[in-house]
Amino acid sequence: MRSAVLEEFRSNSKTSKKYELKDLYNYVVEFSGDQHGSRFIQQKLETANSDEKDQVFREIEPNAIQLMKDVFGNYVVQKFFEHGNQVQKRILAEKMRGKMVDLSVQVYACRVVQKALEHVLVEQQAELTKELAADVYKVITDQNGNHVIQKVIELVPRQYLDFIMNALRGQVTTLSTHQYGCRVVQRMMEYGTEADKAAIVRELHPSAHILLTDQFGNYVAQHVIRKGKPEDREKMIRLVMGQLIELCKHKFASNVVETCIEAGSPALVTEIRERFVTPGEDGTSPLPQLMRDNYGNYVIQKLFATLKGPELDSFADEIKPLFYLQKKNGNSRQLTALEKLLDEYALNAAKGDRPAQSDDASSAVPTPASTNEANSVNSDSPLTSVSTADASAPVTVDQKQDDNVNASSAAQDTQNES
Repeated sequence: MRSAVLEEFRSNSKTSKKYELKDLYNYVVEFSGDQHGSRFIQQKLETANSDEKDQVFREIEPNAIQLMKDVFGNYVVQKFFEHGNQVQKRILAEKMRGKMVDLSVQVYACRVVQKALEHVLVEQQAELTKELAADVYKVITDQNGNHVIQKVIELVPRQYLDFIMNALRGQVTTLSTHQYGCRVVQRMMEYGTEADKAAIVRELHPSAHILLTDQFGNYVAQHVIRKGKPEDREKMIRLVMGQLIELCKHKFASNVVETCIEAGSPALVTEIRERFVTPGEDGTSPLPQLMRDNYGNYVIQKLFATLKGPELDSFADEIKPLFYLQKKNGNSRQLTALEKLLDEYALNAAKGDRPAQSDDASSAVPTPASTNEANSVNSDSPLTSVSTADASAPVTVDQKQDDNVNASSAAQDTQNES
């Protein structure tokens, strides 16, 4: 049941009455747990003076854990880690001690944990982080906790992270094929020491073929191709090339082929193109079947958008008659995006310009095997499938519309899921 003060605040949304933080004193916790009240406090804390912050903090402190776990209250606590003084940050971090695993796997509190790691001193980072060692595998494989582990890997000095590498050893393939574990493996490959990266890749190689076609493992394979050492990249690429055509037609492996095209050398891209257009024993090339295939057609688009100069001209000459034949036969659904690329190519050719290579081949539509939605494996956002109203965006009292929770305000990883 709302207090009269909060009711008045909400009902005055269309009046000219101007509220200040002092109008909320003794009601800060209640306002923090309200969508509009939380937004108001967040907005005011960004410009509040030290006395105003102290008063708000005095009310927040005894209820800090409750608010960390609250759909709207967690944003107010995050604001204190951003805009509070060092004493306030230290006190909040102390409140979290002994509760780190519980907070890390809680849908709203996990955001506060990440924000705390961004803003507390290194010694406090170390103190908070070491608590996770007791149940690290649980946190790694949790839909919320994995984002905390990612943030730990990103921010906390490596000397405090042996417990994470110990959890990965012997489990790299298992975690690489786990919806949430695969994110942690990638993050350690990105931020770990050279010894860490070598240990992970050493475990991956014997089962690399599993990664290519796995719903989550394919992202780890892509990471190796994009950012691995030259010898590790080459091993993964050769594995792909050994079964290229079949992988192009696979829902998840086709993503890996696209990454080979995007991140591979010009010689590799040429090799892939030649494989597509070279006739097999039956006298036909793989190109027609790839153009018709639900996933292979995205690989063709990626290749077309990546090639340039004479290679593109040659590839266009190979594609055009097949394209018109398949369109005539009613295979238009898979050909729509390719038609756009061909039209752009024809337009540039008419102008006398050769299409330049795009660094990211962004004009090609990516294979729709996954998304950047909050619960996707390639998301760094801590959001889960829970949909709530967002209390993070600073707004005035007269804004009453509910919004979806914004992943960027949740605890950002590379910005923040996961």
